[in-house]
Amino acid sequence: MMFVITNMPVGGMEALTVELIRRLDRSRFEPELCCLKYFDVLGEDLAQEIPAFSGLLKHKYDFAVLWRLKKLLRQRRIDAVVTIGAGDKMFWGRLAGWMAGVPVICSALHSTGFPDRVELLNRLLAPLSDAFIGVAKTQGLYLAEKEGCPAAKVRVIPNGVDVERFHPRWPIASLQREFCLSVDSPVAGIVAALRPEKNHELFLQAAKLIHEALPTVKFLVIGDGPRRGELECLARELGLAGAVRFTGTRGDVPEMLSLVDVILLTSRMEANPASILEAMACEKPVVATRVGSVAETVLDGRTGYLVPPGDAYRLAERTLELLCHPDQAALMGRAGREHVIAHWSVDRMVKGYQDLIAELYEKKAVGGGRRVVGSGQGAAKLDTSVS
Repeated sequence: MMFVITNMPVGGMEALTVELIRRLDRSRFEPELCCLKYFDVLGEDLAQEIPAFSGLLKHKYDFAVLWRLKKLLRQRRIDAVVTIGAGDKMFWGRLAGWMAGVPVICSALHSTGFPDRVELLNRLLAPLSDAFIGVAKTQGLYLAEKEGCPAAKVRVIPNGVDVERFHPRWPIASLQREFCLSVDSPVAGIVAALRPEKNHELFLQAAKLIHEALPTVKFLVIGDGPRRGELECLARELGLAGAVRFTGTRGDVPEMLSLVDVILLTSRMEANPASILEAMACEKPVVATRVGSVAETVLDGRTGYLVPPGDAYRLAERTLELLCHPDQAALMGRAGREHVIAHWSVDRMVKGYQDLIAELYEKKAVGGGRRVVGSGQGAAKLDTSVS
């Protein structure tokens, strides 16, 4: 299997891809990675573990990437191409796979609209895809109704989290000291790349309201990105300089979550964000904007609260409720972990991909009598139902 992506910075979609690749059954699947531009942090890690390739796309209008990628797929004797996300990787990955005679071509889509829209050129190549993989039921419907993906080809494989790595733990004292957090100070946090669609402005606006009502609260912004400078400036303008800690990219997210009492998600759009699943697996209640498929994970009133997009007042109100009532927060946190274990485990995600690829390969390359370049195996039908 060749996973095709532009590059792999630290992010939810990329982290899920790493988990998937690492956990594939090596007796049935041999994963490889192609970053069209460059590896970046997570790509560099994977390049130490599996065959990995980069530098095929020199610039935006480098049409020669098609022949480079086609040649690579043939040389590596690839049986299945999985493109990750929309845009250039989806376009070039599927077209090169088709030209190279790869039996199975799939497109995994982790978002709902900008900046990961399925634009016209990619819609025109829909006949080349054997499956469009959505990450939640609601998002699967969105792909068919709004993004031009043929409904018959949309398959839902829910995102998953490693509940052994992400589990409840006591706050880690060394991290409390690192970020100047008192053991008596309640903490609200957000885990998200600093990109426009994550709407950290809403988080900071809500933080101001929360801080005015409860001055002892501290706030952690876990993640990094090109907007860090302007967001730090906004925090100062809102009078939050002493209350907000920008942590940057962290490789110890489970440990960082031990510091947080309530996790917020303020996005304008989402599909099935991994950050929510990770927080819930750590028994943290979540207050999130009601966007995309978030309502499938954050069960309003049971594992956290949902608020209207852009509503800083309601976001602050619900967060304060949980910060001021720790017993209620703990109850929601436990319910959240149970929900993740039952429906959003990483093992279930990996099984979904394995079953889908094997099913398609069996149908197209083996059952159809097609000559293939590699060696795949069959498997049971994919169960796309999500409870």
